[in-house]
Amino acid sequence: MLTRKQQELLLFIHERMKESGIPPSFDEMKDALDLASKSGIHRLITALEERGFIRRLPNRARALEVIKLPEAYTASLQPRRGFSPSVIEGSLGKAPEPPKVQLPANDDASVTVPVMGRIAAGVPISAIQNNTHEIAVPSQMLGNGEHYALEVKGDSMIDAGILDGDTVIIRNTSNASPGEIVVALIDDEEATLKRFRRKGASIALEAANPAYETRIFGPDRVKIQGKLVGLIRRYH
Repeated sequence: MLTRKQQELLLFIHERMKESGIPPSFDEMKDALDLASKSGIHRLITALEERGFIRRLPNRARALEVIKLPEAYTASLQPRRGFSPSVIEGSLGKAPEPPKVQLPANDDASVTVPVMGRIAAGVPISAIQNNTHEIAVPSQMLGNGEHYALEVKGDSMIDAGILDGDTVIIRNTSNASPGEIVVALIDDEEATLKRFRRKGASIALEAANPAYETRIFGPDRVKIQGKLVGLIRRYH
């Protein structure tokens, strides 16, 4: 029998991976459960592991595998033939493995999305360029609204599973909630991919790499250009 907080954390991990393919950080877990510190998350994860709901993957920092879900939750999803484990990948000096996405070349299940150039996930680069080409994206990765893709340049979001050379799928929107990864346009000239936070009346753009500092701006200097909904990685 799980406590309410244990069940909330387990379902948050499962739903986030199913929804976006991007693993939640410990800070995101803490914020989602409204806990004061990450030590509470560590205790909940330990309890879930002891009860057989998750498993820590060896030799991978902050990596968890969801083994099963609460019976009440799985019953609500019937009919259901089985449960595919979700993997939470983290990184402490090691690049996490990417979510695996199959891209059908000519299939009704794919949608064409424009690639709008490169986005900085590290040191500043110039703002988003015009449409360079298009890629096919699985339709199940997308929700409502308009979408576009960007090629990632830099390593400041590595602990969120976003690496240099990845292609991120962005839903076009001017709004974001704290904790979401967004495309932010700074001073109408610098585009960057960062986690969106609020610091009083200011906006904080937070990296997912301890080598980079959080940048703080006045609200009139930052425009949200979209938020992350998926990621594609190619191997050569």
